[in-house]
Amino acid sequence: MRDRQALGRVLVVAVSIGVASALHYLTSPSLILWHELFQRLYYLPIIYAAIFFGWRGGLIASGFAALCYIPHIFMMWQHHMPEYAMNQYAEIIVFVLVGTVTGILADRRRRQRMELEATSQQLAKVNRDLQDSFEQIRRADRLSAIGQLSASLAHEIRNPLASIDGAANLLESPQTPEETRRGAFAVIHKEIRRLNRLLTNLLDFARPRQPEFQMVDPARLIDSIITLAGHSAEHKGITIRKDVSDSAPPFECDPEQMKQVILNLAINAVQAMASSGEIVVSARPGNASVVIAVRDQGSGIDEENIERIFNPFFTTKDAGTGLGLSVVHQIVTQHGGTVKVDRNSDRGMTFSVIVPLRHGRQN
Repeated sequence: MRDRQALGRVLVVAVSIGVASALHYLTSPSLILWHELFQRLYYLPIIYAAIFFGWRGGLIASGFAALCYIPHIFMMWQHHMPEYAMNQYAEIIVFVLVGTVTGILADRRRRQRMELEATSQQLAKVNRDLQDSFEQIRRADRLSAIGQLSASLAHEIRNPLASIDGAANLLESPQTPEETRRGAFAVIHKEIRRLNRLLTNLLDFARPRQPEFQMVDPARLIDSIITLAGHSAEHKGITIRKDVSDSAPPFECDPEQMKQVILNLAINAVQAMASSGEIVVSARPGNASVVIAVRDQGSGIDEENIERIFNPFFTTKDAGTGLGLSVVHQIVTQHGGTVKVDRNSDRGMTFSVIVPLRHGRQN
């Protein structure tokens, strides 16, 4: 295919030079203006050859044009036009220069294009290698997550089962006092609730459902959170205060999922505070978004752990599963939002949930 194209281009150059020469020979020597015009026609095939065949093609084409043009110069000399004929010899030198210089520039451009193509192929190969590496990393991450899940489940399930087993042994013994029996029943109920919470968090993380979007008032959302988390907070002498800006707009979200997010952050805030204090749940407008923040007065998070708190199974709590904040991050991401963590200037942390006002619009 390439040989056929090259042959076709050679024929174009040869025919074009032949046509220009024929026009010279068929035109009266006295029509100098027309001869000068026909003379310029040689440059077209010379440049064409230089572009497609490089400096060698340009040089050969200019040489062929000179051979075809020299008889015309002799003819003009015989018609007593020596000055015109001498100028045409100089024109032949220009043919050679134009063909050679154009060919050199074309060769340089061709080399650059080949280098770019080679670089592009190398980049494509590197990209494929990177994609393969990312896929291997993803597979390794999945295997690692399975290992972490197994270890976490083994740890989290073994402890409640041990407590339930101990309580069951007490209930089996006829010598166990009634008060101890009631305590054993309480332990069993508590550990069952703990196991149920663990499985719920695990299912929420492993199989998140798609959000069902509807308009929600942030003030009402925060009121429901305070009602749900208020009981746990009161036991520790903690006050949960609402701080909603008048300009905080309604936004589109899944109410149950967003309630799960804010409630999770509020419960974490309560657990982070060892003594009495205040938790502020606020809402304010953002850039085409609403910002709901939970600010506590707890012990805070170590600097080296801030980047890891949303990782599955990472926890600093003795009885934590490490899935709560992962579920929070997953739900907010499904809503097209983000979660920010900031250290307060005095003490404690602030978790900010930034959600677009409308589903499908990024903030």
